[in-house]
Amino acid sequence: MNKRVEKTARDLGLSRKAPLATRTDLSAAATKDITAAMNAILADVFALYLKTKNFHWHMSGPHFRDYHLLLDEQADQIYAMTDPIAERVRKVGGTTLKSIGHIARTQRVLDNDAEYVEPLDMLAELREDNMELAARFREAHNVCDEHRDVATASLIEVWIDETERRTWFLFEASRKGDATGH
Repeated sequence: MNKRVEKTARDLGLSRKAPLATRTDLSAAATKDITAAMNAILADVFALYLKTKNFHWHMSGPHFRDYHLLLDEQADQIYAMTDPIAERVRKVGGTTLKSIGHIARTQRVLDNDAEYVEPLDMLAELREDNMELAARFREAHNVCDEHRDVATASLIEVWIDETERRTWFLFEASRKGDATGH
């Protein structure tokens, strides 16, 4: 066997023994920074998902159907981000969240365990949480830009747009109308 084939076989053997050593052209510092930023985002997304579902399940009042459906749609969109975020962390060579406890230790979105929340207060709280999430996405985008991780940055740009759309819908749905309904 020639030396190149021997080296390739040896490298393959070593990579099989390192179960989570994902190969990437990003530096170790980039992997560390991007992983930290995206795991924090992932924890926030899980917390926002559960809060949105909580409010969806506990909605009441004259606009129940509209708000219930709005929050269900938004929760689905939020949950749809979780797997791509976690997989992106793995693609850049990091490891991601492993448990609900890990989420709880990492999340920045505040829980709401109140027995009852007024419907408009629910919408306002979710609006603020989504606005904060958009700002955190922008911070994570800056980390990606710093390390030239255009793939993660590109995904973040789509998630910012989706988050701003949720914020807009929550704002408009919570506005008080005049006597004509406008």
